[in-house]
Amino acid sequence: MMKGGPSQEDIRRHNLGTLLRFVHLRGPASRATLAESLGLNRSTIMALTADLTAAGLVREELPRGPGRRAGRPSLVVRPESTRVYVLAFEAGVDRFVVARVGLGGVVLDRREGVRARDSDPAELLGALVAGARSLVRKAGSDTVCVGATLGFPGTVRRSDDTIMFGPNLDVGELRLGDALSRRLGLGIPVSVCNDANLGALAEHERGAGVGCDNLIYLHGDVGVGGGIIAHGRLLGGDEGFGGEIGHMIINPGGRLCACGSRGCLEAEVGERTLLAHAGREESPDQPGRDAVRAVVAAADAGDIAAREALHRVGGWLALGVANLVNVFNPGMVVFGGTLRDIYLGAAAQIRSVLATSALAAPRERVKLRTPALGDDTTIVGAAEFAFAEVLSDPVQVLTRLRAPEDTRV
Repeated sequence: MMKGGPSQEDIRRHNLGTLLRFVHLRGPASRATLAESLGLNRSTIMALTADLTAAGLVREELPRGPGRRAGRPSLVVRPESTRVYVLAFEAGVDRFVVARVGLGGVVLDRREGVRARDSDPAELLGALVAGARSLVRKAGSDTVCVGATLGFPGTVRRSDDTIMFGPNLDVGELRLGDALSRRLGLGIPVSVCNDANLGALAEHERGAGVGCDNLIYLHGDVGVGGGIIAHGRLLGGDEGFGGEIGHMIINPGGRLCACGSRGCLEAEVGERTLLAHAGREESPDQPGRDAVRAVVAAADAGDIAAREALHRVGGWLALGVANLVNVFNPGMVVFGGTLRDIYLGAAAQIRSVLATSALAAPRERVKLRTPALGDDTTIVGAAEFAFAEVLSDPVQVLTRLRAPEDTRV
């Protein structure tokens, strides 16, 4: 029995999502630009924008500014950034962030604070809930939250968003997303994703890796995480545990890692290792990232111990990158978190090791970069992940969310 092709409704749903995704990622665009970019005729674009406007996802208006041409102008389609939003959460090692991000990627409001490294899950949950409630109250009654995602620095099982492992946090098997969803009472689930995976997604969609469909994002804090974009999609693996680059063994029998193994990339290039090599004790009033930056700055100023520490860590980081280049043939490697500072301090060494340890063909065109999104990679990635459903089926998602009476915190 032959399988039939897509129905007209399937095609319409696909085109609605494609158009909304275009203005979400690339910003306001005229009908003429949309027709040309999406390969659709003007009448189809007009019908699609009418549907999206009726759903409250976009608005159409006359073009602004001196660039207007004579004659009948093509209407500009803009995402309804202030009316349609997601909640993006980051539970970092030293800080937490909650942001309300509007359609189009606009950060409308945010709350953040310091997170103690010995804090328990209940403290973290309370801080995230309080921040989110504050943002939702300010959003207004004519707005709608279409998704929520939490970025967490640990191992997350994709099938049920269970956190299986987290540094400095005895999580057991923690369902933090479910707890957040219940406490917020917005009628939407809170997805949980590894923070480095979200960083990879963010840099691919809105950062240094725009236009690069094969990208590796490396993120350092206490540990080292990684996210892999392959052929434009996030590589998750069988249970969502893919991308645990920090636990690739680069020095058998080396330093003990928190995972129980020895010589992991995380153990050889993480924050604690750099500080130990430099002979610096962590200070309670100096967060980890600041301590790492201080070592890199001291090395640049000529401090011998700091230089030696940076050289040792930089060498292992370079070897790890060489392995990744050989295995995945990325077009770009992005160094985020504390690895940004380590890379900037040891860039020449890393490139030198890469030139001798990676295969010539895959290393020839790989670009080494720092995040265009700075310290907001996780938050931006969480927002993009949260928008995924509405971008794939805009009208149905909005209809479902608006059917019951809105519940406000």
